Amino acid sequence: MAEVLRYFDALEIGWCLRINRYGQAIVLRRFFALVSRFGDGHFWVCMAAACIVLRGAEAIPFVIQAALTAAAGILVYRLLKDCLNRERPYIANGRILCGTPPLDRYSFPSGHTLHAVSFTILVAHFEPMLLVVAAPFAILVALSRVVLGLHYPSDVLVGAAIGASLAMLSLAV
Repeated sequence: MAEVLRYFDALEIGWCLRINRYGQAIVLRRFFALVSRFGDGHFWVCMAAACIVLRGAEAIPFVIQAALTAAAGILVYRLLKDCLNRERPYIANGRILCGTPPLDRYSFPSGHTLHAVSFTILVAHFEPMLLVVAAPFAILVALSRVVLGLHYPSDVLVGAAIGASLAMLSLAV
């Protein structure tokens, strides 16, 4: 598996360098760092609170479902990160600027993107009106991870796929 990751590292490093250039501008770097910081969970807690404000006690099962889905996401991405040990792009290539300190050492998959996609799908199902805020924010979170030099595009794509799968599984249960 390490050989497969090295292949993708080499394949994607050019994209990382190009996308990371946007993070060289201080205003954009600060913007994406802020997006990433809110993507740590703060934004999703606010969205859950908005659901409670809009729907009252009816939102409690949704909030519990979202929390359980997030816990499952943490378990899955921690397992993958700890087993695969894919170094972050800024570690692998010194020309990539690290735009904000990472939460951990390894990059695959993107936990931020996993949770952003997962929660956005759950919000869309429970309170579609909030999708106009949740979906653009989820896209910005995913983009921020590459702009800030913290993830390869495939980390983000796989994180999104896992997040979508967990959300769909959660909705099916």
